[in-house]
Amino acid sequence: MNDKDGVRPVLEIDDVRGGYGGVDILHGVSLTVNPGELVVIVGPNGAGKSTLMKAAFGLLQINSGQVRLAGADITNISPDRLGHRGMSYVPQERNVFPTMSVQENLEMGAYIRKDSASAQMERVFDLFPRLKERRKQPAGLMSGGERQMVAMGRALMIEPTLLMLDEPTAGLSPAFVQQVFEWIRAINAQGISILMVEQNAKQALGIADRGYVLATGENRHEDSGAGLLANREVAQMFLGGR
Repeated sequence: MNDKDGVRPVLEIDDVRGGYGGVDILHGVSLTVNPGELVVIVGPNGAGKSTLMKAAFGLLQINSGQVRLAGADITNISPDRLGHRGMSYVPQERNVFPTMSVQENLEMGAYIRKDSASAQMERVFDLFPRLKERRKQPAGLMSGGERQMVAMGRALMIEPTLLMLDEPTAGLSPAFVQQVFEWIRAINAQGISILMVEQNAKQALGIADRGYVLATGENRHEDSGAGLLANREVAQMFLGGR
């Protein structure tokens, strides 16, 4: 699915270069997320995966190249304006308001809405029943997996067209890792496009429509999730062997 097929990509990152303090970490990275796709970015530590997500969401300076959301140029647009355009981002760290209750965290996610968010909150509770049980509990007192539920639930409160997840299973127990992947598949099944950076590369590619391998801030491989898993070079260099 792409412009050639008459379908406009949800997200296009085109030859992006950028980083911190005037030093480029990204060296001409490009990727595309099409409507309804689950796209995964994998690669070694220091490859620029999380940097790319932050650049796309306006959290660091892009020095050249372009980011487009549904065809509109959003390069270096501030994050608060991107929510209005249907783009949500869940960072790896500090992704909840710890002193606020679960419900208050979700309400914060709906700050840009001009209509009632009550129906969407119930949909979030349907996806994460534990949050409904603990809606009055401070988010900071919850386990890592539960906080991830809160963070993802808050990002869904604007009913995004694109959800970006940065290392959603980092630091979680194996049981919770599997649960997070199930939630991600359920969210994607609702028609929400997802772009995800993930350290559990094999599991992530196993549920991905497509994947990108980054290394030293550059594109190294692009294929379907299954294709990358079957690629011997990718497996040996980036997935811990076969």
